[in-house]
Amino acid sequence: MKPVVNLERKYRVTMLTREEWTRDPGTPKGLVWFTDGSKTAEGTGTEVYGQSTDRRLSISLGKHTTVFQAGV
Repeated sequence: MKPVVNLERKYRVTMLTREEWTRDPGTPKGLVWFTDGSKTAEGTGTEVYGQSTDRRLSISLGKHTTVFQAGV
């Protein structure tokens, strides 16, 4: 079977200036997500939190992942 790569972007990233954030408190209108990588003696993991959906997901990335990789 021949591999097929689809590079179509299914999302949009909006970077706002400080003035845009303070001018309209309701901005942004889409979903807002936060990520945090952490490392303990047991291994490395990342946590994802969706503010507008009130969803939280924690994912273990194993013992050999760096905290910098987990935060990306």
